[in-house]
Amino acid sequence: MARKPRRVLLPAPRSFCAGVERAIEIVERLLEEHGPPVYVRNQIVHNAHVVADLESRGAVFVGELDEVPADALVVFSAHGVAPAVEREAAARGLDAIDATCPLVAKVHAEAKRAADSGDTVILIGHEGHEEVIGTIGVAPDRTLLVESAAEIAALQVPDPAKLTYLSQTTLAVAEVETIAEALKQRFPQIKDQGAEDICYATSNRQAAVAAVVDEADLVLVVGSANSSNSNRLVELADSAGVAAHLIEDAAAIDPNWLEHAATVAVTAGASAPPRLVDEVVQALAALGPIEIVERVHTRETQEFLLPQRLRPTAKNRQR
Repeated sequence: MARKPRRVLLPAPRSFCAGVERAIEIVERLLEEHGPPVYVRNQIVHNAHVVADLESRGAVFVGELDEVPADALVVFSAHGVAPAVEREAAARGLDAIDATCPLVAKVHAEAKRAADSGDTVILIGHEGHEEVIGTIGVAPDRTLLVESAAEIAALQVPDPAKLTYLSQTTLAVAEVETIAEALKQRFPQIKDQGAEDICYATSNRQAAVAAVVDEADLVLVVGSANSSNSNRLVELADSAGVAAHLIEDAAAIDPNWLEHAATVAVTAGASAPPRLVDEVVQALAALGPIEIVERVHTRETQEFLLPQRLRPTAKNRQR
């Protein structure tokens, strides 16, 4: 008997989001218009393939601004930077372009507004993540970081009546809801900003995986190890009792994972190029017949404008 085709579920949306596309396009346009080198503080987005591709074209990724020559062009990554970094760039005369995702910039604005009003900001996030470092840097003397609900009982605040909570944009929706509820229980007067901080791309990708995970024997998430939103997709599948693996690309697939997997769900974090998902599907097809089924949870139509200096002029648009 012919072997029944393995079913490959492709939840959508997956791969690049508008903020990632915008950040990458900023570096690409600068390379085209100014030529290399274009310096980028930290990875422009958390994906090794994207970074390697831009490096091959002349982007130079650095950890700190003191690695950037005087008067050079430097891009701030999609994860955002603290105001102190912006001031340092200005003081050194660097030509700085901000590729911060507009949704991260929104959280920065919320943090500044809360701190300026006299509130202590409680930021829900993962210590050491670049986005968290940048957000804390907006009001470092007025911001406390919380990583789990278990930390809240011991949390000491200057004034329980003057609190606002915010969250990193790439966390698990359920995780933030749990921590936020614990904060409200401990500090009944705590405020949020009236807007969801977890970005639409993160929540959409989580919802898309949640909609198919019960049908899958295995979930493969394409993304780099330092991609927060990609890791949350793996955790979501794990919590549903389904085997899940974060893979950099098709080469990372272990055939042993597929031995009893009649249905495989393949998705990708918001910083992973769509072509990597295509390559994973091709790798699965090379191991035997497959049936591809796409499941669309929602369609994303968001677009973010480039910085003013990089937008096409009317003359260029006519070409």
